[in-house]
Amino acid sequence: MRLFLTGGTGYVGSAVLDALVRTPEAASLVQARGGHPVPGDLVNAESWRVAAGSADGVVHAAVDYSARQRDVDAATVDAIEALPSRPGRVVIYTSGIWVLGPAPEPVDESAPVNPAEIVSWRPAHELRVLASAARGVRAIVVRPGIVYGGSRGIVGDLLKDAANSLVRIVGSGDNHWPLIYDRDLGELYARLVGTADASGVYHATDGGAETVNEIVAALAEHAPTQPSIRHVPLAEARKKMGPYADALALDQIVRAPRARSLGWAPTLHSVTGNAARLFEEWRRGKAA
Repeated sequence: MRLFLTGGTGYVGSAVLDALVRTPEAASLVQARGGHPVPGDLVNAESWRVAAGSADGVVHAAVDYSARQRDVDAATVDAIEALPSRPGRVVIYTSGIWVLGPAPEPVDESAPVNPAEIVSWRPAHELRVLASAARGVRAIVVRPGIVYGGSRGIVGDLLKDAANSLVRIVGSGDNHWPLIYDRDLGELYARLVGTADASGVYHATDGGAETVNEIVAALAEHAPTQPSIRHVPLAEARKKMGPYADALALDQIVRAPRARSLGWAPTLHSVTGNAARLFEEWRRGKAA
C-alpha cells in the first residue's frame, strides 16, 4: 500500500513514519519503490495533490501551530476531500483528546465532544473526514492523548524545565492527563492502516490516570538537580498562555477500547514509571 503522510518530520508524523518502516526490509522497500519526501505547503494543495491523489491512503498528521492553525487544517481537509475517488482508499485524520473537554470519570470513543476553546473547531473537521465514508473511503479519526517520548511535546517541555530546575504547573496539578508513548502511537496508525475493516473514531491513550503533580514529582526525582516546582493559578496562566492554559488544566481520564479491540497494546503505561528512561530519551533527542 502506498501512503501519503503529512507532517512526516513532526512529532506525531515521525512516529507514524517510524512505525510504517520500522524494519530494515520495510525501509529498503519504501526506498526501492520510490518513497520520497514531498516538500510543500498544506495550504497550497497543488504542491502535494498529485502525490496524495496517487496514493492508496492519506494520513494527515501535520499541525500548524501558528494563529492560522484552524484555517490551515481546514484547507488540508478540503484538499483531501477533493482527491479523486479510489477504491479502498484509507484516510486517517489526527485530532486529539482535548475535543472531549473535561472528563474526570473515564470516557471512551462513544463520549460526546465538548471541546476546549483551543480546539473548538476540530470536531467539525473530524465530522467532515468521517462523512467521506459515504464516498467509499475508509475514514478514520485518531485522538491521541498527550504524547511523550523523545525531546518534543508537552512532556518534553516538562523534562526540559525539570533539567533547568524550574517547573511551572498550571492550576492545582491534581488534574489527570491522558498520555501515550510516541512509539506506541505510531504502532496504532500502522495497525489501522493494515486492518481492512478499521474505521471511525479511535482514542490513543496508554490506559493510565496520572495527575500532573504525580508526573512532575516523578520527573523531579530524576532531574540533575532538585527543581523548584511552582503552581501558577489558572487566571494568571491565561494572561500569558491564552486558551492553551485551560487545555493544560483539563482533568481527563480517557480510555481506548476500540483501539485495543484491534489487538493494539501500548508497551508503556505511564510517565511516572518510566521517568529515568524518558530523561535519557530526552537527552538523546536534544543532542540529536
